[in-house]
Amino acid sequence: MASVNKVILIGNLGRDPELRYTQSGSAVTNFTLATNEKWRDKDGNNQERTEWHRIVVWGRSAENCAQYLQKGSSVFIEGRLQTREWEDKDGNKRNTTEINALSVQFLGNRGGGGGARSGPASNDPGPSDADQGPAGDDIPF
Repeated sequence: MASVNKVILIGNLGRDPELRYTQSGSAVTNFTLATNEKWRDKDGNNQERTEWHRIVVWGRSAENCAQYLQKGSSVFIEGRLQTREWEDKDGNKRNTTEINALSVQFLGNRGGGGGARSGPASNDPGPSDADQGPAGDDIPF
């Protein structure tokens, strides 16, 4: 049976992107993305909820994201969910679920401007097993 693992998000960066390079030289950028949901409750009061997503971008698009995006920038992300497990510096098993971005489109900053696009996130197939753990921290971001 076939399956689908696809995520589509439009939101704003919660912090500046962090660019790193793996031991094999692949660029990887991490950032958080906020998506908002607004509704009226049964009493007619406006309600809002923010959901935070961890985004990982690989290859040339990782470098573009680090260069052109900043906290508050609006982006359109297409990717897949991925859960990773690692050991922190105390030997405790930790895990995280993140969006592995396959395509990133820059929509501009909250204040306007932008419109730049970053094509497919990379031709790089993604991290090797050696690249899966955090880069020297007990938290991968």
